[in-house]
Amino acid sequence: MAKKEANFDLYIHDLLVEAGIQADTQGSNIMEINNALKTASKHQTGKAGFPEYTAVVNDFVLVMEDKADRANLCLKENDGTISLTVQATKDYAVNGALYYAQHILEKTAYKKVFAFGNAGDSKHHILQPVYVDENGYKWLPEVQTFENFSKNYILEYYKRLVLEETPPEDIELADILKKAKELHEYLRNYGGLGEDEKPLVVSAILLALREQKYGFNLAQLTGDVLENNTDGIILYQYLEKNLQRAKVAPEVKKARVLNQFTLIKDRPQLNTVRADLGKTPLKFFAEYINDNIFKAIISNSREDYLGRFYGEFVSYSGGDGQALGVVLTPRHITELFCELVDLKPTDVVFEIPTQLLIQFGDSLCA
Repeated sequence: MAKKEANFDLYIHDLLVEAGIQADTQGSNIMEINNALKTASKHQTGKAGFPEYTAVVNDFVLVMEDKADRANLCLKENDGTISLTVQATKDYAVNGALYYAQHILEKTAYKKVFAFGNAGDSKHHILQPVYVDENGYKWLPEVQTFENFSKNYILEYYKRLVLEETPPEDIELADILKKAKELHEYLRNYGGLGEDEKPLVVSAILLALREQKYGFNLAQLTGDVLENNTDGIILYQYLEKNLQRAKVAPEVKKARVLNQFTLIKDRPQLNTVRADLGKTPLKFFAEYINDNIFKAIISNSREDYLGRFYGEFVSYSGGDGQALGVVLTPRHITELFCELVDLKPTDVVFEIPTQLLIQFGDSLCA
């Protein structure tokens, strides 16, 4: 058993190194912690006792106890609490780690400890974290690596899993997805738009809103009834400018794209002031999208908020968007291939339309 446990200790060491965590074995290079461990025997005799590994990451202490058999992961009392009897702290990984953690909290100035009970071997094992502070302990989900406890991630892990805080970006994204559903209803109720028309109106408005830094202002949408000054005409003109700015080519492609958006200027219902809104539906949609979606998208460039919003929105417009000629690759597939491909800033990515791939496959089989 001793040899098996030693091999497992080495495996845990490799995982710590892989996560970039500098851990000490059988003691601590931090004098305050090491002095505390001099009275931390798991036999609870007041003599020295040292966990397999200790580490300090930011202001968190990591304490680890290893056992070579998964049956020795944790012993609990009848009420479900982690047992702290002498037998339990000696023979079970989580129990021993919790005992050390509580001792460190009592004898040092450190206030936050992650105690790990690791049990098994390199192929079949359980890595069980427990958060410990002066208020008690909290059982956390099993982990596969220690990456979340490295310098760059441990605070975020603490906030998410221990404090159960929802990060601001998650709150904002959830709100955007909620707005997608609301917008879908508004487009139907105020614009009388069909399922295949709603995404076109939203896309047209998003393109026009990108021209705000170049002169477009929502105040320009006045509900004017003059043929060349309606809200739809103004939005159309600015989205056309945005396509020009984006250098959409060739011209035949740009013309085809623009042709899809003509409904915003040709549909009277969209350009007529409604008494219940006090403005045209187009202006109402533009203000709603600008305030609830567009501003969040441009202020969170690291997250594909636009993709998440559009995917959610299209899901209300005919399922998966195929009726529009839009096929959205499932998010887990795109994330997988982004992780597999080591892209560099100088790389160029080509997207091959599915239909071309089908035709190419057919030609090979012919």
